[in-house]
Amino acid sequence: MNKAEFIDLVKEAGKYSSKREAEEAISAFTLAVETALSKGESVELIGFGKFETAEQKGKEGKVPGSDKTYKTEDKRVPKFKPGKILKQKVEEGK
Repeated sequence: MNKAEFIDLVKEAGKYSSKREAEEAISAFTLAVETALSKGESVELIGFGKFETAEQKGKEGKVPGSDKTYKTEDKRVPKFKPGKILKQKVEEGK
């Protein structure tokens, strides 16, 4: 599903009067989640899931075909853990 299709889905599910309102709702939600995660906070929507950050350790590796090695730095990455209700809905849909 692309963004335009998702906007249509949100418009119908949320009973918005226009696609613009639905798009604004999506933008507000994503901005709020981005803001919270960038501050190191998590966002938990009971039944749906939890958006959080996790520390990803740096890695050492070797470039294939050469003797060059590299190392990546530790970084914070976003994670999503689905909630029980979302898991059930996905299971029912298959």
